[in-house]
Amino acid sequence: MKIDDKKAVAIEFTLKDDAGETIETNVGDGEGDDKKPMWYLHGLGNLVPGLEKQLTGKGAGDVVDVKLTPADGYGERDDKEIRNVPLRKFKAPRVQVGGRYQIQVPGGAQVVQVLAVNGDYAKVDGNHPLAGKTLHFNVKIVEVREATKDEQEHGHVHDADGHGHHHH
Repeated sequence: MKIDDKKAVAIEFTLKDDAGETIETNVGDGEGDDKKPMWYLHGLGNLVPGLEKQLTGKGAGDVVDVKLTPADGYGERDDKEIRNVPLRKFKAPRVQVGGRYQIQVPGGAQVVQVLAVNGDYAKVDGNHPLAGKTLHFNVKIVEVREATKDEQEHGHVHDADGHGHHHH
C-alpha cells in the first residue's frame, strides 16, 4: 500500500542539521532505548509540509532522505517575533532565561523562548526553534494502512493500545 492522503503511516526518522548534529530522532539505539515508530495521518499537515510531499507514494520498507530548505521546513527566522512581553502574560510562576514557555496571544497561545528578563517584561523569541535551518531527514517507512473512520474524523492516529489522547 502506498502513502496517500488519509492513510495512517508509521515512520522512524532522524532529523539532523547542516552540521550533522542530530536534532530529533525516534529510532531506538538498541541499548534498551526502544522508541516506537511515530504514527501520523498523511495529508493533514501533521508533518513538516516539505517532508509530507516527499513521502507521498512511498511504501513500507522505503527509506527516504530529504533535505528541506527553511522555506519547506519551519520557515525563515522573523525578527518581528523577537519582542517584549509583560510577565503577566506567562502562565508560569517563574520565568527563566533560556526556558520555553507558553504565553497568551490574540487568538490563542504561542510557545516562545525567553532571551532576557527585565523588570516586568521578558524579551522573547517566538520563532520556531528550527526556523531558518536546513533540515536533513532520514525516514524509514515502517507501515502504511488505511486510517479508520474515527481517525479520519479526529485527524490523528489512535494508539493501538487504546491510550490515545482524545480531543472532543
